[in-house]
This record gives sequence, C-alpha cells and structure tokens, in this order.
Amino acid sequence: MATLPQNNRVLQAIEALKALDRNQAISLLQTELRVGPTTGDVWLGVSRLAKQIGEIDISVEALRRYALTSPSSLERQLQYWGELASVGRSETALAEIDLLSVGNSNHPNILHFLGTIAGERGHFAEAEEYFRKSIFASPNLLQTWFALAMIKTFSADDPDLALMERVRRNAMAAGPELHARFLYGLAKAYRDCSEFDKAFALNEEGAALKCRQLPFDASRLSRFADQLISDFDPEGIGRLLPSNNDSSRVIFVNGLPRSGSTLIEQILTSHSQVADGGELNFLRAALIPTGDYSFGGAIEYQRRTKMHDPWHDLADHYHRMISMRFGKSGRIVDKTLSQSQFMGLLLHILPKAKVIWVRRAPQDAALSCFQTFFSAPIPWSWSFETIGQYFKIEDRLFEHWTKLFPDRILVVPYEELVSDQQKWIPQMLEHADLRQEPEVYEFHTNKRSVRTASVQQVRQPISKSRINSARGHEKHLVRFWDSYRA
Repeated sequence: MATLPQNNRVLQAIEALKALDRNQAISLLQTELRVGPTTGDVWLGVSRLAKQIGEIDISVEALRRYALTSPSSLERQLQYWGELASVGRSETALAEIDLLSVGNSNHPNILHFLGTIAGERGHFAEAEEYFRKSIFASPNLLQTWFALAMIKTFSADDPDLALMERVRRNAMAAGPELHARFLYGLAKAYRDCSEFDKAFALNEEGAALKCRQLPFDASRLSRFADQLISDFDPEGIGRLLPSNNDSSRVIFVNGLPRSGSTLIEQILTSHSQVADGGELNFLRAALIPTGDYSFGGAIEYQRRTKMHDPWHDLADHYHRMISMRFGKSGRIVDKTLSQSQFMGLLLHILPKAKVIWVRRAPQDAALSCFQTFFSAPIPWSWSFETIGQYFKIEDRLFEHWTKLFPDRILVVPYEELVSDQQKWIPQMLEHADLRQEPEVYEFHTNKRSVRTASVQQVRQPISKSRINSARGHEKHLVRFWDSYRA
C-alpha cells in the first residue's frame, strides 16, 4: 500500500479493526469511497481491507478504481475481473471483456480467464478450447497448463503430457506458487495414467514448495480446540446473552475438504427455494468484534458493547453480507471451510440455523486433500503428517459440537449418501426445512458456477466411484495413519 498521511481514513479504518470496531472501519471506508479520489494505487489496499471484513461492494468498487489508475494495465484489469467473478459478478467482467479490441481479447491471460469462467459453469469443452488457445499463444503459462490438466483425462501416449514435461524444465523460474501449482497439475496427469508413484513424487515436490511459504502450526490449533471444547459447554453458553435473531435463511454445510461438502451444496442449491451458495467466509468477518473467535473473546465483546442484543447485531451484519453477495431473496448455502472452529458462536448468534455435517472415510479424504492444489491457502494439506494432525483435531471438534447440538447438526456419512440418496436427500431437506422436489436428485444438471476442486464431479450423477479411493495406496498413507493415530 502507498504511504499515507496519518489522518488518512484508511489508516483510521485499520486502527479501528485493531480495536475490534468493525462498524467504524466500514464507516471510514464508505466515507473514503464518497469523498476520495476516483483512481489511485491506494485503492488496491482499500479493496484488500474491505474484502478482509466482508464488505464486497466496497472491495469491488475500490479495485475498479485501482484498475483504472494510470498507467492502466491488463494485469490490473484481470485482477478486477477476477474479483468480480469471485463474488458472483462474472457477467459484468465478461461484458467488459466483450468491449476489448480483438488483439487484447486474444491475450493469453484473457483467454485463461475466459476458460476459467467456462469451467466453473461446467462448459468443459469451451474451457478447454480457451485454455488451448492461451497455451498456443504462450506455451509456458504454468497456470493454464494446470487448469487444462484439471478438466481433461490424460492417457499414457498423450501429447499434452510430453509438452508438460518440456515446460517443467523451466517451471522453477516462475516462482514457488506457480511452480507448485504446475507440479500438482502434472501429478494429476500421471495419476490419470495410473503412474501413481510418479504422481505422488510430484505432489510431494509441489507441497514442499508450499510448506516453505506457509507452515502449519498444529500445536497452536490443538490448544485452540482444547479451549473451545472446555469453554463451550452448557454452563459456558449460559453466560452468553441470548440472540433473538430468528432467520433461518442460511443452511450451513460443514466437513473436511474433499469429504463431499460440495456435493451436498450442489444438491441443496438444485432446490427451487435455494438461490446459491459457496465458501463465503462471512461469519468470520461478522465475528471480528470477538477478536479471536474464542469464548473469552465473546465474553469480552459482551462486556464491551452497550447493546441489549449484541449477538443479534452480529447476525444482522452476517446477513447483510449475504445479501450483498446473493441479493435479498432465496435461501443460501454457506460451506465455508473450518466452520467447526467457530461452530459454538455460529449456532449461538443464529439460533434458528441448521447444519449439515458430512463425514468421509479419513483415508479417502486424506488422500484427496494431499492430491489437491487448493485455491485458498490450506497449509495442513501439504503433508500426510499435518493432514493427520488436522483431521484428529477436527474429529475432537466434531464429537464436541454434535453432542452439544444434536438437534441442530445432521451428520451425513458420505459413503451412505452416495450409496442411498433416496434415504439421505429427504433427511437433508427435512433438516433444512425444505420441501421435497425431484430436481435435487438431478443436481448434476444444475448450471450454477462452482469454484472448488469438485467442479467436475458435481456435474456428474451421484456415484460410488470415490468410495475406498485410497485402496491400493496404503504405502503412501503410512505417514497419515501414524500421525492420525498418534
């Protein structure tokens, strides 16, 4: 961020957040939008700050101003369009791209972006065409090779595999993030060809690059989980002022990555009453006034605030963010990652909310997590040892929350869901207070955009093919089991 004078509203907003005053930070950023400059590099920092606190409208407008800052560049425009797509406004981005000259619209990065949007919508042939045009224009675009690898199936004599091996020779020069992404894509290609040892070696090479960027502190998370389990008991919850929020608009889906949560989201969003969903991360932003999302932070927030119903206020902020993202009508699915870490506060501030918690065989989920390059930083996924540590912590939180809130959390075993959808889909609908509809059984025809690694799988009819997916990979999972069972 550019150097700012001490009386700058952006700096004041940062200070307000340090004091856990999210409302004041929002007010300052809104004022800056009204009276601040129409362009400038400072808007990049404003956008990032607004996104951190869940203020989509401010974030998008600030990034638009940054993109228009002279000298304008395609890189800035792509950053703005990418932000639009991430908050469900890809049509605005596509309309602006349509106005570009032919030369600019055929830029390899533009083609990559168009391919990404097509893939998210399930138009895989169209996406592949865009990716191939991008690679033809710039053969060493590592992110495009990765994207192509994610939507096609390779064979042993596939010419794309040979081309990727050629590109790999210079991949290191691109930096650790792109290098790691490319290696995960190449690993997926070899996995398609049943060359599993080579694929695992490539995953490990890519994961090592990521580990050096952001290590995982299992001890710290374990201590936090211990404190949650200790503090959030019936007696402790009784110390929290009641929330009178009566909204049940949002259906929460929880579960480990690669455990089937996107499948459940896709089923639910196929219902006529459910508008959309995603990994929203809005509740975390709404809970900023609690500081660290702990019970102690919640008690301190209660002590500090003068409101009669402070938890209703935070629930209103959460729903305001939901409305910014999806509009004011229709029910919404929130499948934010790691919701188990603030499940106690979630269910307290939203007393009418229901949760569907999906569970999958740990070895199958662990294998899939290790093989996946997640778009969001998930540092525990970069080694089998840390996957085991994280899964063990999640198991403890699962046991705690489901015992504490048995009527509000429906546990769905992934293997049973895909084996008997006629049993489990009605239970999920009943739990979420949704009427029965035939469309939910044809969820794979749902044309909504999907931005997770499961984008292809949820476009297919429900299948048992991923049950026991770890079978045959026992030697690679030894480190996971040693860590998980320790």
